[in-house]
Amino acid sequence: MAKKQQASACESPARVDIGGQAVMEGVMMKAPHAIAVAVRKPDGTIAVEAEPYHSIAEKHSWMKWPVVRGCVNMVTMLKMGMDTLNKSTRMLGVLEEEPSKFEKWLAAKLGKSIDKIIMGTAMVLAVGLSLLLFVFLPSIVGTLVNQVSTSPIVVNLAAGAVRVLILIAYIGLTGLIPDMKRVFQYHGAEHKTVYCNEHGLELTPENAQQFSTLHPRCGTSFLLLVMIISILVGAVADQLIMLIFGIPKMSYIARLARSLLLIPVITGVSYEALKGLAHAENWLVKALRWPGLQMQRLTTRQPDEAMLEVAIASMQAALTLNDKILAQRAGKAVPEDAPDSPPVSPAVITAVAEDIALEAQPGAEQ
Repeated sequence: MAKKQQASACESPARVDIGGQAVMEGVMMKAPHAIAVAVRKPDGTIAVEAEPYHSIAEKHSWMKWPVVRGCVNMVTMLKMGMDTLNKSTRMLGVLEEEPSKFEKWLAAKLGKSIDKIIMGTAMVLAVGLSLLLFVFLPSIVGTLVNQVSTSPIVVNLAAGAVRVLILIAYIGLTGLIPDMKRVFQYHGAEHKTVYCNEHGLELTPENAQQFSTLHPRCGTSFLLLVMIISILVGAVADQLIMLIFGIPKMSYIARLARSLLLIPVITGVSYEALKGLAHAENWLVKALRWPGLQMQRLTTRQPDEAMLEVAIASMQAALTLNDKILAQRAGKAVPEDAPDSPPVSPAVITAVAEDIALEAQPGAEQ
C-alpha cells in the first residue's frame, strides 16, 4: 500500500479550490459555481443532489475586498451549513415522519415548515452557545486577570487560552458521541477526496485513501486561527482604548463590548491568514500551519472505502455541474458526464440555463 502522505495544495496542479463539509452519513462538496450533497442511505445506495451556487459577492464587488470577504464568507458558510444539514437529513429520510399536532400548529402559525423552524432554532441556539463559551466567559477571565496585571497582552493571552481550552474540550467531548465519530470519519473522507482532486488523480477510493485526513484549508484550522488572532487584535485594541480614554484598565462591560465589535475584524483577518497559509510552502508557513493541522486530529478520523465512495460521488457531482455552468456561460457545448459521474437533475440544468440567460439580458445585475 502506498505510504500515507500529507499533501499540500501548493504542490498540486493549478485547480480551483473545492471546499466541503461532513454531514450525517455523507459529504457536501462546493465548487465555485455548484454545490453537491451525497449521503449513504440505510439501504446502502448513495443519494446525490447537486444545484448551482450563486455567491452574493458576484453582485457586490466590495464583498470581495480582503478582510471583508472573510466576514461575508463566515455568514454565507453558516447559512449554507445549516441548509446542507437540513438537506442531508431529508435525503436520508430522517424528516419524513409525520409531524405532531403541536408541530403542525406551530408551522401553521409561523408560516414555515417544521424542519425550517427546527433548523432556525438550532442556529440561534448554536450562535448563542458560541457567544457564551467564546466571548462572555473569556471576557470574565480577562477581567479577573486584569485585576492583577495591567498588560494587555497578558490579559488577552489568558482569555485566549480559555477559548482554546474550551474549543478543545468541546470538540473532544463531541467526538465521544457515536454518531459524531462517523461524521468525523466522513470529514476525513472529504479531506482525502479533496487532496485526490487537487493532485489530478482519478477519483477512486484507492487513490484517495493514500492521502492525509489533515488539510490546510479546513474549518478547524480556521477556528484555531481565530483564537490566536483574537489575542493579538484584542491586545492592540485594549491598548488603544486605554490610551484614547485615559483609563488604567478595561472593565468587564468594556471588554465584552470590544470583543463583540471586533468579531468581524478578527474573522476577516483570520480568513486571509488561512488562505495565505494554505497556498504557500516554506518552513515558516509550515510552522504556522502545524497547530491547526494538529487540531484537526480531533475532528477527523480515518474513513473506510464506503465513506470515500460517498465523498467521491459528491465531488464528481459538484465538478460535473460546475463544468456545465462554466461551459454554458462561455457559450460552449455542455460537456457530457463522465461514465462514473452521478446524474444531475435535468431540472437543475434547465434552471442554470435560465439563470445564465437572465444574466445576459441588458440591465441585469452584475
